[in-house]
Amino acid sequence: MLLKERTALVTGAGRLGQATAAAIIREGGHVILADRDKAALAHAAVGLKDKTGSNAATVVCDLSLESDVDRMFEEIGAFDILVNAHGIFPNRPILEMTVEEWDRVFAINVRGAMLTCRGAARRWTKSGVKGAIVNISSGASRSARPGSSHYAGSKAAVNMLTEVLATELGPHGIRVNAVLPGLILDDVVTEESADRHPYINMMLKSTPLGRTGHADDIAEAIVFLASDRAPWVTGAMLEVTGGSHCGRTHMPFTQQLR
Repeated sequence: MLLKERTALVTGAGRLGQATAAAIIREGGHVILADRDKAALAHAAVGLKDKTGSNAATVVCDLSLESDVDRMFEEIGAFDILVNAHGIFPNRPILEMTVEEWDRVFAINVRGAMLTCRGAARRWTKSGVKGAIVNISSGASRSARPGSSHYAGSKAAVNMLTEVLATELGPHGIRVNAVLPGLILDDVVTEESADRHPYINMMLKSTPLGRTGHADDIAEAIVFLASDRAPWVTGAMLEVTGGSHCGRTHMPFTQQLR
């Protein structure tokens, strides 16, 4: 078991964090689930119990608010892994975007990650815990696409936050890494279809492994980075995309190009 007797605080537990929590429990760890949506959080805890047979502690928290994050850290017990799986991903052309929408994305995706990382780091450095942080970024942080200026920009900021914290916290034995997912859907898609959104079909064309991702794919990467199997890995950006990040992967060979 890779995470035996380790405890992880998993944010965004109402969405992507559910699969991560299940994988941590499978590897012998314990989890504390955090989400701002109380109903989604309760549903995630029940689903986790049904899937793993284990109970999880839960805490409702708006990670964009410093006061709420401070309260969360006062309420929860000890932990030595932080997984920042929270985030929102709206799509809006810049010509239509409001300042309020821009600020909301950065408040949740970037400020939320900073506040949780800072809180964990303060606790761990004070008590001598050599913890591990895994931030969930996005393939969009390195690949522009229309309508994502706020989302892609926020995830690019998470990448740099990860690298900076790796330099600051490394001397304390704290590792900080990020996972950059490709297109993640509830159900894996392997074939193009006229009934699907054109974006999904285009992503399939540019994904060498020929399928969309699933939350379980991301969970496995998180478990590895949080575990002692990665003792010399920090400041890493791990692309989990099926190869879609490799460039113009759907283009043909050009030996006969004239």
